[in-house]
Amino acid sequence: MTDSSLLTKEPMSKRETKRQMLIDIGTVIFTQKGFSITSLDEIVATAEIPKGSFYYYFKGKEDFAIEVIKNYGQYFSRKLGRILEDKNRGPLKRLEMFTNEAANGVTRFDFKRGCLIGNLGQEMASLEEEFRITLLQVISDWRIRIEVCIDEAKVLGEIETKVSSENLSKFFWSAWEGAVLCSKLERSSQPLNIVSDLFINELLQPVRLKK
Repeated sequence: MTDSSLLTKEPMSKRETKRQMLIDIGTVIFTQKGFSITSLDEIVATAEIPKGSFYYYFKGKEDFAIEVIKNYGQYFSRKLGRILEDKNRGPLKRLEMFTNEAANGVTRFDFKRGCLIGNLGQEMASLEEEFRITLLQVISDWRIRIEVCIDEAKVLGEIETKVSSENLSKFFWSAWEGAVLCSKLERSSQPLNIVSDLFINELLQPVRLKK
């Protein structure tokens, strides 16, 4: 579905286009390899620009990483919004669809890509305070989106859990990020499927299970 608001925006300048291309390249590479092991040489080689040109767009690698984190956060928030805010389906079904689609995404890339936020959270949160804060802002947005969907499922009587939606959402993301890591290590979607099944069918206590 096309976002009609995009149709009213002015086209990006050449500088903005090149800058966004670098961010997109960094998003892919950091998701696969992480921050520390990725060199600027690799990034500029992939972008096919001189190394000196990189500093025309970013102050340095750390500044670049912050923009990559924000870019990935916005991308994944749009994905969450598309699935979790789809009023054509019930909230419990939306949660199931999200976990299924996310698991399929990990499988599609042959378990070589995980979640950039989870990867960099382990690697970068202890490096600079700005990294920690930026990563936390992203994951907090994701938590709220899941929390809202769980609240809606409670209101509609789809689930019977008495656990707060906030705590359930926090638990989900902690378990899910761990499962993404295990899926990469095991080269299997089983860890993701286990978290999805236990979270939705046990912790949320769907009413349909009692029918």
